[in-house]
Amino acid sequence: MKRSLTLLASGVLLVHAAGYAQQIDEVYNQKIKEYTTDDRFLPSSVLNLLTDPNVPSPLKHFGEIVGAPGIMYNTTQIYGYFSKLAETSDRVSMTQVGTTEEGRPIQLIVIADEQTMNNLDHYKAQLAKLADPRKLSPAEAATIIGQAKPIYFLNGGLHSPETGSPHMLMELAYRLATDTAASIKDIREGVITIINPVSEPDGWDKQTDWYNRYTKARTDWDDGMPTRPPYWGKYTVHDNNRDGLQVSQELTKAAYRVYYEWHPTVLLDLHESVPLLYISVGTGPYNSDLDPTTINEWSLLAQYEMTQLAAQGLPGVFTWGFYDGWYPGYLFWIANNHNSIGRFYETFGNAGSNTFLRDIGGNYAGKPATSREWYRPDPATAKVVWSLRNNVNYMQAGVLAGLRFASINSKTLLENFYKKGVKAIEKGKTDTLKAFIIPKKQRDPFMAAYLVNQLRAQAIEVHEAASGANQGDYVVKLDQPYRNLAVSLLTKQQFPKDAEFPPYDDIAWTFGLLYGVDVQEANDVSRYPDNVLKLLTEDTVYKGSVRGNGSTYVIPYKAQQTVLPSLYWLKENDGKVSFEVLDAEVVSGADTLGRGSVVFSGLGASRANELAAAFGLDLLATGTAITAARHPVTLPRIAVFHTWSNTQDEGWTRFTLEQRGIPYTSIDKADLKQGKLNDRFDVILVPRLRGSGKDFIHDVDKKFGPMPYTKTKEYPSHGYPDATDDMTGGPGFDGVANLHTFVDNGGTLITMDNSTLMLAEVGIAEGLSEKPAGSMLHPGSIVQTRARIASSPILYGYPELFPIFRGNGPLLQVEKKDRDMLVLQYGVPTAKADIPYSGPILGMPEQEKAVAPKNYAAKDHPYVISGMVRNEEPIQGEGAVFNVPVGKGRVVGFTFDPLHRYLNHHDAPLVWNAVINWNHLDKK
Repeated sequence: MKRSLTLLASGVLLVHAAGYAQQIDEVYNQKIKEYTTDDRFLPSSVLNLLTDPNVPSPLKHFGEIVGAPGIMYNTTQIYGYFSKLAETSDRVSMTQVGTTEEGRPIQLIVIADEQTMNNLDHYKAQLAKLADPRKLSPAEAATIIGQAKPIYFLNGGLHSPETGSPHMLMELAYRLATDTAASIKDIREGVITIINPVSEPDGWDKQTDWYNRYTKARTDWDDGMPTRPPYWGKYTVHDNNRDGLQVSQELTKAAYRVYYEWHPTVLLDLHESVPLLYISVGTGPYNSDLDPTTINEWSLLAQYEMTQLAAQGLPGVFTWGFYDGWYPGYLFWIANNHNSIGRFYETFGNAGSNTFLRDIGGNYAGKPATSREWYRPDPATAKVVWSLRNNVNYMQAGVLAGLRFASINSKTLLENFYKKGVKAIEKGKTDTLKAFIIPKKQRDPFMAAYLVNQLRAQAIEVHEAASGANQGDYVVKLDQPYRNLAVSLLTKQQFPKDAEFPPYDDIAWTFGLLYGVDVQEANDVSRYPDNVLKLLTEDTVYKGSVRGNGSTYVIPYKAQQTVLPSLYWLKENDGKVSFEVLDAEVVSGADTLGRGSVVFSGLGASRANELAAAFGLDLLATGTAITAARHPVTLPRIAVFHTWSNTQDEGWTRFTLEQRGIPYTSIDKADLKQGKLNDRFDVILVPRLRGSGKDFIHDVDKKFGPMPYTKTKEYPSHGYPDATDDMTGGPGFDGVANLHTFVDNGGTLITMDNSTLMLAEVGIAEGLSEKPAGSMLHPGSIVQTRARIASSPILYGYPELFPIFRGNGPLLQVEKKDRDMLVLQYGVPTAKADIPYSGPILGMPEQEKAVAPKNYAAKDHPYVISGMVRNEEPIQGEGAVFNVPVGKGRVVGFTFDPLHRYLNHHDAPLVWNAVINWNHLDKK
C-alpha cells in the first residue's frame, strides 16, 4: 500500500493511503491525555489513532473513547462493536466459538490483512502440520516455516473484576485494522491476531452491573466495599483460571477449541493485579517437564517488551519477581503444554473505571514494588493516582510490542514451535520411559475411562489393546508431539524443598493418584505390538455388567465414584427398589464383599443391567444368602450452604454434585435464620470458606447494606445462580444456633477444609481446635493417609493406607480423650497420643500389657507422594477426617477439601460415604 504525508496549514496531519486521506483523530488523542493521570503513564505507541472514513473508532461508535471514567461496557456492547468492525473492514472477522453456562456467546475476533483473511484455512492448516512433525519431512517443514504466519492469541476478560482488557482490546483491534504506520502494517501482514475479548461473558456482565449498581460512586479504594459480585460464572470464580487440566467449564472448552483449530504460536492472557505492569516469566522453579525452549522464549519476549516500554518511559514495568512457572493448569498453559508459548500480563486495575489514589508499597518476591531491581529498572512511586485509561495504556503498549516482536521474528517462533514437537517425539523414542499403561483391571473402571478421556482432551494420543493377552488395556506411547505433557500428567511431581520462594499455587497433579487409577510406567512396550493397538478417535465409555446367577444383586464396593448417583437414580426411577449397606466384610461364593457393598431388594434383571451400563458399575447376581451385618440406606435430602462473600469452592461443590447426578438444594444465611432445618434437610454440606468463625457469623459487613443481589431491569445479570434481597450480615448468632440445632436433632453436617475450623470456632464442631503448625508449608500436594478407625462408614471401600490431596488448610486436633473422633490421620506413624501406656501402675496388680496399634515405618511410606511439604512433623498422626458426635447428629469434618476444583476425584467418595451412611455414622 502506497503512503504519503501532507501537513496542512491548520497543523492537521493527513496520512494518504489506498487513494484516500486518513486523519489523526486529535479528539481521541486529547481524551487519552485527559484520562491519563501522569505524562509518564502515556506511551507514544497508544496515541495517534486514525480516523477511518468507513471503519468506526470506539469514539465514533460509543461517543466516548476506551478508558473513559465512569463507563463500563457489557458483552452486548463489546460484541456489538466488534461486529461493526467485522461489518465495515475486510481485515476483521468475528466468529462464535462457544456458549457459556448461562447462554451467552463466546466470540473470537480475527485480524490480518485482506490477503491473509481470504486464506485463513490455508494458514491454519500450515500450523496444524507443524504441530505434528510426524506428518512432515524436514524439507517440507522448512518450506512451511518460510511461508506460514505466526498466530498471536490475545485472551481478555478471564477474571471479571479485571476490567481493562475487554476495553483495551476494542481500541487495539481498531488500531490493527486501520493504522497505516509501517510497524502496524508489518503486524497486519505478518501476524494473524486472534482475540477473545471477554472469555468469561457471564462474569463480565455481572461485574459491569455490579459496577453500575454499587461501586461507581466510590471515591476511596480502601473503603472496604466489595469490588466484585458474589458470582462470576455459574460455578467458578477466580478458579476459572485453574481449569486447564480438568477442562470442565465452557470458557475453558472454548479456549481449547480455539487452540486446536488455530495452533496459536503465542497465547497472551491479560490479567490485572500487581503494579504497574508485570510481564510473566516467573521466579521458578519452572515446570520440569516443559521444553527449555519455551522457558527461554518467555524471557526473550519479556525482555523485548520491557525494552520497548522502557524506551517509551513507562515506570513500574517488571518481570520475574511474581508467580513461579510450575503449575500447568492455568488457561494460558494450554499453549505451554502444547509446544506453543503461553504468557500473561498483570496490569494494575481498579475493578472498574474509577480513578483512585493507590498505595503500591507491597512486596513481590520479597522486594517492595517500589525498589529498583534488575527485573524492575524503573520503579514507580509508593503511591500513584491510577485510572482505567492508565491501565489501557500500559496493556496496549505491551501487546503492541509483543505483536511487533512476532512480526519481526516470525520464522524463529515458528521454527521453535516445530522443533519442540520434533524433540518430544525423539525423546519418546530414545528415553528409558517409553509408555504408560492403564490396565483394564481397575478398582473403579469408570474412572480409568475418565482418565483416558482427560488425556484425549489434551490431544494426547491413547491406544487400546484390541486383542491379545492384554486386550482392553490402554497404552499411551510417548513418541508423540505432546509427550512432555503426558509425562507431566502421569508421573509424580517433585517440587524442590529448597526453592527460594513459596509456590504460587498447587504443586502436584498426578492424574492416576488424583483419580484413583492404576497407571504403570513402561520401559518396554513389546507386550503391545502395533498390530494389536487401536488409536482411540473418540471418548471411551466404560459400561458395567452383571455377572453371576441369582436374584439378589450386589455392588461390590470399592469407593467407586458413581455408586451414590446410581442410588439416587434408582430412587427416582424405581420406587420399589430398596438397598442396604454391608457393615462387615463377607465371603459370598468366590467373591469377597467389602464394607460398604450395596445389597438390593426388589431390583429386577433388566433394571440391574440398565444401572450397570448407565453408571459404569459391575454388579454381582447371587443366589447365596448374605448374612453379614448391614443397615438400610435412606438417601438424604442434601443442602449446600454458601455465603455471599466467597462462592469459589461452593461453586466447585455444586458443579461436582451436578456432574455426578446428586440432587441438592442451595441455601444461604436466610435459610439458617429461618431455622427448622431438619424439616427440609438431612445433610448440609459446607464447602471450604475463607476466614474465621466470626466471618461465618457476620459475613459481608452490614454497613454496606442493604445490598440486593437480584435481577432487575437495570441489572439483568444479577440474581443468578442465587439471589438475595441483602447480601450483608451473615446468618448471625440465631442462624448459627439453628445450624447447631439441626445437628443436635440428628442431622449430619459435612464441613470441608477451613470451614471445619470455622464451625469449631462457633461451637458446632465441638471438641475440635486448631493446632499450631509451626513452620510447616503444605502447598497442594498428594500425601499419605492412614485409616485410624477402619470400620468407620466414612472409609468404606478404601484400604488402610491411601493418598489424598491436601493444600495449605488448617491443622486441627482433639484432646486425647476424644481421639476416637479421628477417623483418618495424616501420615502412617502412630501418634504418641494413640500409643497405650505399657508401664507399671501403682496401686494396680500387674496385668497384661495393652497391645500397641500396628505401626509403619515412615521411611517405607513417606508422607509426601507427589509434590512437597516443608517441616511436615506437626501434621503426622493428626486428623484428616473427624467424626464428631453432636447430640443425635454428627459433624463430619474434613481438614482438606475432598472436592477441590473437580480434580481430586479419588477423595470424593469419602464425602459420598458420609452421605450414604449419614444416619449410621455412629458405627465403629
